[in-house]
Amino acid sequence: MTHLLQQAFARASKLPAVEQNAFARWVLEELVSERRWEKAFSESEDALSKLADAALREHKRGKTKPINPDAL
Repeated sequence: MTHLLQQAFARASKLPAVEQNAFARWVLEELVSERRWEKAFSESEDALSKLADAALREHKRGKTKPINPDAL
C-alpha cells in the first residue's frame, strides 16, 4: 500500500462509522466502475480504430469542416 493511500485510510478511519461506510462504498463502486470502463474500451478498440480511420479518410477527401467550440 502506498503512503498516500495509507494517509487516506488513516483519515477515513477517524470518521464516524456511517461516514466510513459511505466512503468505503464509494471507493468500492469506483473500483468496479473503473474496471468496467477498462473492459469496455479494450473490447471496443477495433471498432474505435475503424471509426478513426473512416474519419481520417473523410477529412482527407475534404468532407469535414472545422468546429467552432464556442458555437457548441
